[in-house]
Amino acid sequence: MPTGAAVSGAAALAFHENHPATIVFVIAAGAAGAYAGDLVMYAACRLGGEQLARRVRWLRDEEHLASVKERLQRSQVPVLLVSRLIPGGRVPVLLAAAFVGLAWRTFVVANVPACALWASVYAAIGVAGGSIFPEPWEGVVAAVLLILIVNQSISWWTKRRESRTPATES
Repeated sequence: MPTGAAVSGAAALAFHENHPATIVFVIAAGAAGAYAGDLVMYAACRLGGEQLARRVRWLRDEEHLASVKERLQRSQVPVLLVSRLIPGGRVPVLLAAAFVGLAWRTFVVANVPACALWASVYAAIGVAGGSIFPEPWEGVVAAVLLILIVNQSISWWTKRRESRTPATES
């Protein structure tokens, strides 16, 4: 299950508890988990470099990675913030940030609001699902399905766009 769906599902359940602090806890836990995961991955990429990324198959699209590197060199913090919200955007940005040598301090500081924003957006989706349906399980299922549908749609659209690009360049 994607982590965004887990945060949304937990927020939908928390909504039915009628304690706003529970939703804040879901956001804090989701952001902390995302932050810890990003730190581990960033450290692995910084220490292992492109060889490690190729070995564990994180590095798939060299051209996309090059464009992300360019964007990161122009505006580091906004790219880190936005990458968290785009399904499939986090890994290429973390790889590019590590490969261009983004300073640890910059990454550590910029990733805090990125993870908090990410957790808040997914929790909001869960709260919306929880508020629409009377039963907690219905809100969880709706939130998880919505996240999965959005992720798959974006993935499909990206693959379709990439498959058309070489045909138009020929």
